[in-house]
Amino acid sequence: MLDLEVIQDPATATVALEPIRSRLLAELGQPASAASVAAKIGLTRQKANYHLNALRSHRLVQEAGERRWGGLTERLFVASAASYVVAPKAMGPAATDPARTADRLSASYLIALAARIVQEVGDLVRRAREADKGLATLSIDTEIRFRSAAERAAFTADLTHAVTGLAARYHDASAPGGRAHRLIVAAHPTPIENTPKEKP
Repeated sequence: MLDLEVIQDPATATVALEPIRSRLLAELGQPASAASVAAKIGLTRQKANYHLNALRSHRLVQEAGERRWGGLTERLFVASAASYVVAPKAMGPAATDPARTADRLSASYLIALAARIVQEVGDLVRRAREADKGLATLSIDTEIRFRSAAERAAFTADLTHAVTGLAARYHDASAPGGRAHRLIVAAHPTPIENTPKEKP
């Protein structure tokens, strides 16, 4: 089982996003029979089999052996990955594209960049798996709380200066055998979780 699968195909995305099938994928993190997952989510075995067949036809679920129970032999199924994400490519021509967003400081542009990361890295991961090779990536994820808008602006200026300086130091467009890497630095407000109000 993969830890993450990026869905590129529109038909596969449609199958995976159907609510019952999405729930089946979540239940099949470990091998299970159609009867056992049907009982967990309140389906008949026949309906569970119908949805499992749709998932199998798009390689989202695969057989994982058999189990004897009483006098019966049950087939076991497991999801192809622990979790999934749908790539922009699945939207076809309507997919987001950073080049179509003029305002580089807008939230729309940031979302378009994030979508491009999913698309490009998803493609790279797939190719690396097919070639049985590793893929060198770097991710930094942290949180910073600014005391004021002025300090946020100062941080932005310092960060921009540091990143452009590092890029200038290490970038070599003519290096033989070199490989270009995409570097994206992003920041956005941390979502505030809504806590349920206490009843009087």
